[in-house]
Amino acid sequence: MTETNPHTGGSFDDFLAEEGRLDEATDQAVKRVIAWQLSEAMQNAGLTKTAMAERMGTSRAQLQRLLDPASDAVTLDTLKKAAAALGKRVRIEFVDIPDTGHSPR
Repeated sequence: MTETNPHTGGSFDDFLAEEGRLDEATDQAVKRVIAWQLSEAMQNAGLTKTAMAERMGTSRAQLQRLLDPASDAVTLDTLKKAAAALGKRVRIEFVDIPDTGHSPR
């Protein structure tokens, strides 16, 4: 008799949810995207970290935390300062959670 894999046919999100790690993985992915978008915008604007920190009215260390994909020390205020320094604004939206059979946080 062959043993079947209980995860076969499910999505990776389903697997992470079953393991209790979906929220953590989602948070890490969001932070990585924020850091990447900010880094790309700085590069496109030709801004060094020093110049960006000056525009934000903050330290290079604070900017480095914002650019570090592993750091979760990010506040909305800091994001707004970074966006303004680049001539942008922050947009946050609430979206529906796909029905996966798992309860939300």
